[in-house]
Amino acid sequence: MLSTIAKRQFSSSASTAYKVAVLGAAGGIGQPLSLLMKLNHKVTDLALYDIRLAPGVAADVSHIPTNSTVTGYTPEDNGLEKTLTGADLVIIPAGVPRKPGMTRDDLFNTNASIVRDLAKAVGDYSPSAAVAIISNPVNSTVPIVAEVLKSKGVYNPKKLFGVTTLDVLRASRFLSQVQGTNPASEPVTVVGGHSGVTIVPLLSQSKHKDLPKDVYDALVHRIQFGGDEVVKAKDGAGSATLSMAQAGARFASSVLNGLAGENDVVEPSFVDSPLFKDEGIEFFSSKVTLGPEGVKTIHGLGELSAAEEEMITTAKETLAKNIAKGQEFVKQNP
Repeated sequence: MLSTIAKRQFSSSASTAYKVAVLGAAGGIGQPLSLLMKLNHKVTDLALYDIRLAPGVAADVSHIPTNSTVTGYTPEDNGLEKTLTGADLVIIPAGVPRKPGMTRDDLFNTNASIVRDLAKAVGDYSPSAAVAIISNPVNSTVPIVAEVLKSKGVYNPKKLFGVTTLDVLRASRFLSQVQGTNPASEPVTVVGGHSGVTIVPLLSQSKHKDLPKDVYDALVHRIQFGGDEVVKAKDGAGSATLSMAQAGARFASSVLNGLAGENDVVEPSFVDSPLFKDEGIEFFSSKVTLGPEGVKTIHGLGELSAAEEEMITTAKETLAKNIAKGQEFVKQNP
């Protein structure tokens, strides 16, 4: 029997048919993400792109018996154009993974260039698509994509998303481990950004608002730095790929459900947001209601505890720097 999350992720609708493009489909996130998107019955055309091996990944997942076509492309023969043309949703997990001792910001120099170039192709070949950014550091890569699309005159703030869903999944899972409960019954809103201290779990809005301070502090730290557990455990062989693929598939499914006009589709996401724009912070993650045009409603943070207020203040300081770093990169490296 499917869980509630699984039902939401793989829900079907005979009246909807979407083309989804995955850029970086042969990587550690891209392969399981491609598998999960093949299982989504709203996806009737799945286009996979990578600098190598994408046709092989496409051949592999194409054998899964769901009613969709799968094609794989490399840079040869206008592969990006073929992948992106007609796409309703573009998911970008492309980039290098973290290694032990690296922060997401350490990935910036390599991944910034990759994301910039893919964003240019999106602007050229699928300017009306919803775009979901997984490539780290999300706090900087989302502004990079925005600046590139602005330069091409096709920026739609309602259709650009930074995928922060993994923080949400971790928060539910880690809280349930502390409380000895089922994670499916422990929803936790996570706001801010997608790295370290910018990740702010709103535990005061969960069912467990009176955790002992030592338990609370340890839980918050684990949610903020949970990715480090995976990097360390993989011992130089990569970072969170399988859990990130699940998070990416859940968010992509929600975007498609929104595009299909389903009601009450809400996910936290790092988007062009008005919440703190008057403080110079153009992007912020909070709950977003998704609809046919992408972002339908950006929700406020609600009532916060004193500890959460303090974390938000710290998050904003770091986010301002992360966002500026991405924007400056495009100015210096158009």
